[in-house]
Amino acid sequence: MAFQVSPGVNVTEIDLTTVVPAVSSTEGAIAGVFTTGPVEDPVLISSETELVARFGKPTDDNFETFFTAANFLSYGNKLWVSRAISTDARNAYANVSGTVTATLIKNYDEFLASTTLDADADYYARNPGTIGNSLKISVCDSAAAYSSNVTLADSIVTAVPGSNVLRCSNGITVGELGQINTGDLLKIGGQFLKVVSKSSITGANATITVDTTFTGVANVVVDDSLPRYWEFYNNVNAAPGTSDYAAERGGVADELHVAVVDEEGTISGTAGTILEIYQSLSRATDAKGPQGGSAYFKEVINDSSQYIYVNDAYANVTAAAVASTGATAPVNLSFVGGVETTSTESTIPNSALQSAWDKFKNPEEIDVSLLMIGKSVGSTLANYVIDNIAETRKDCVVFISPERSDVVNAVDQAEKVVEFRNTLRSTSYAVLDSGYKYQYDRYNDVNRYIPLNGDIAGLCVRTDETRDPWFSPAGFNRGQVKNILKLAYNPDKADRDLLYKNGANPVVTFPGQGTVLYGDKTLLSKPSAFDRINVRRLFIVLEKAIATAAKFSLFEFNDEFTRAQFRALVEPYLRDVQGRRGVYDFKVICDKTNNTGEVIDRNEFVGDIYIKPARSINFIQLNFVAVRTGVEFSEVIGQF
Repeated sequence: MAFQVSPGVNVTEIDLTTVVPAVSSTEGAIAGVFTTGPVEDPVLISSETELVARFGKPTDDNFETFFTAANFLSYGNKLWVSRAISTDARNAYANVSGTVTATLIKNYDEFLASTTLDADADYYARNPGTIGNSLKISVCDSAAAYSSNVTLADSIVTAVPGSNVLRCSNGITVGELGQINTGDLLKIGGQFLKVVSKSSITGANATITVDTTFTGVANVVVDDSLPRYWEFYNNVNAAPGTSDYAAERGGVADELHVAVVDEEGTISGTAGTILEIYQSLSRATDAKGPQGGSAYFKEVINDSSQYIYVNDAYANVTAAAVASTGATAPVNLSFVGGVETTSTESTIPNSALQSAWDKFKNPEEIDVSLLMIGKSVGSTLANYVIDNIAETRKDCVVFISPERSDVVNAVDQAEKVVEFRNTLRSTSYAVLDSGYKYQYDRYNDVNRYIPLNGDIAGLCVRTDETRDPWFSPAGFNRGQVKNILKLAYNPDKADRDLLYKNGANPVVTFPGQGTVLYGDKTLLSKPSAFDRINVRRLFIVLEKAIATAAKFSLFEFNDEFTRAQFRALVEPYLRDVQGRRGVYDFKVICDKTNNTGEVIDRNEFVGDIYIKPARSINFIQLNFVAVRTGVEFSEVIGQF
């Protein structure tokens, strides 16, 4: 209670309603090769549609990684994706003049921090790799570039019959031809025609190729001017002019419009698709919009675009000094220089994959529970993720499949899976399945073999949503695998025995009953309750939830009141878990017996929580005993 120096009433409020919070256990994480997207900058994805939009469609170089992620998303809606890329990859760029040395910019943080970007590169593709070569940028930075009337000196423009060529029959000068740009729209006879190309010569033989084929022979322009428009004029409200902010400070003609286009169609699937439009942005570095936010085109585009960075386009100038560019034509630039030669699932180095996985190391930055390796190329990466993420964080489980060659069109699959398992370390924080499934790739209209670890992680999500994390994800009730044509390897009983005793969980197709996860072991070698998935995930949930609640005891006094408050916090939560069949029994000790004077003097606080975890049924024994008619059951029950 605060001390008062004069009469009055002081009101305080003490909150003793703290409870152990619910914690999420359904967030997945994957790091691997994708065709686009930020590198080593995890993005939360909620659906396969969003996965395609942010990281691209599957190709022959990355389909195992892509469909591992997509299969997980068929069970849940929270997946963190971290893209990996080889260090020899480069970002595409676009420039007006000069020679550019291509470079690798992994993500926005690297772009902001880099001091070695080429000054001749006006724009960079945001995402590294060859996909950036599909981009085009068109900048309209003046009213004259937006629209104008091309003077033709009374030239008659004639459509060449059966073609898409316009001929200037009375000739055209260099200046006149220079006013027409590839991509411009020409208004002829009330119709807008897009300029595809123009000849390099002038005079009577000058031609302009448009996107429309003419069927008749007619003079289509007889007067002395030809209306032309910026290619994307219809996607903005008006021609760029002077913003209110610049006008108030004496500047003029600071506005510009920007169109980002998928010129080749690699990104969207359709050439010429407009990906982004920015209108009425300012070239003034200090410009503000009507709501007070920055209107400076570099800041706006760099903060919001999914496709490009603005590097050294236009000189830095304040609103008071900004002036017209004097441009009479839009700036149209195609991106080039994007490289991605060794970033495939089979060739990308483990160091690149490890760097992408490192983004999940810190539990305070990203909350994840289910980590999917995707394609296994040896066991080095899986062991790295186990050692450096799962075992370090101690709040997530790694899901691993054997190598493709172990089970796809292979012999002695069980022995090969066991050999692969023996290269993995013993841990309760990892789970190994028995192989691959065959599924349809609708993006490429082919069937492909995909590792099962995305599905096994997905079964844990399904279990969390239908029951609780401490239920086993295996079996006919919760272990049905989705999106499957067949298994690459369907282990029989003898193979299942070999796999299971070595810690590999069989995935089995039973005729008429579906494809089922038929085991729930972790990779822990020693006999322990933690060699089961449900027990490991039970303790992850309990530890995460109780640890979160215990943070609110930090810096309180280690006295009986605080200890009683801690017990009152934890015991109701564990009773709830017990009521939901997660534990058989529990005991919470937090008193003078474990918080001795020595513990208190070290500024420590100890709570001992004893748990009897619930066990899943792995083996069923049914005894059918035949007895004689005259025998009483009480005489034989319990004798066998």
